[in-house]
Amino acid sequence: MRFGIISTANIGAESVVPAIVASDHEVAAVASRDGAAAEALADRFEVDAAYEGYESMLADDSLDAVYIPLPNGLHAEWIRAAADAGLHVLCEKPLTGSAAETEAVFDYCEERGVTLMEAFMYRFHPLTERAAEVVDEELGDVRAVTSTFTFRMADGAEDIRLDPDLDGGSVLDVGTYAVSAARMFLGEPARVYARTHDGRDCGVDTEMAGVLEYDSGASARVQCGFETPLTQYYRVETTDGWLRAEPTFDVDVAGETSLTYGVDGREVTETFAPADHYRLEVEHFADCVASGETPRIDREESVNHARVLDAVFESAEAGEPVRVADD
Repeated sequence: MRFGIISTANIGAESVVPAIVASDHEVAAVASRDGAAAEALADRFEVDAAYEGYESMLADDSLDAVYIPLPNGLHAEWIRAAADAGLHVLCEKPLTGSAAETEAVFDYCEERGVTLMEAFMYRFHPLTERAAEVVDEELGDVRAVTSTFTFRMADGAEDIRLDPDLDGGSVLDVGTYAVSAARMFLGEPARVYARTHDGRDCGVDTEMAGVLEYDSGASARVQCGFETPLTQYYRVETTDGWLRAEPTFDVDVAGETSLTYGVDGREVTETFAPADHYRLEVEHFADCVASGETPRIDREESVNHARVLDAVFESAEAGEPVRVADD
């Protein structure tokens, strides 16, 4: 598969472009609003084509797909533009800023016969896959999950993640991982109670703490933010044991990872060799396009996830629990 990269954003340049280069697929073009930036990234990875302007690259009929790491608020616009060009789309999370818009971009891509997948790379790491397997097959009923992703953003930082016009904020940046992990283990919650805080007076949340409530009585505690040191972990409590993993989301592709679980009076630690979850994500996406199969992160997964995020914001604004929309 021949990929075009829409923008020279850091996550693409440092993680996804190298992953594509290391796979059996190809980065065939790079586009930026700054032509010099596009040229620099293309030179770095020996990419043949560099374009000034995203529209110019979308007109390149040698491409099969695009990867979009633009600011959140620009995702929907360029998903549609890529679909109009007949290109399959791998787009960074969050796919859009709402469940309604997420459904709309899936409708748009389906009408044009192109595949759309939200890029939740951590779901493809062997650690994540094994954690889900252990909880599903070796532990009892899940009663509680705690999931956290925080990091300390530099004081005075000029960062697109602090821009309300670009759908910034900690919830849509790192909180989306915490919510995703809770849903992976417990499924779709019935209610959400969340509180957010804008600690930088920038117009977006810089911290969030919330509870996802289930009709079974189970619950998940989720936390995210830009104000405290790096923490990324989840812990699952079941009727007969527990599982914990740290780090879990933005793990070092060159480093080992591990999880530990306890059940029936025994404690087990499993260690995983280095794995590039970005490459595994790219390969899964390309395989699905080639085979016509539905991606692991499909329409239902992305829309359901967006509904929970909608509820987080609705609850934080209302100051009380809210029900999660079910359609």
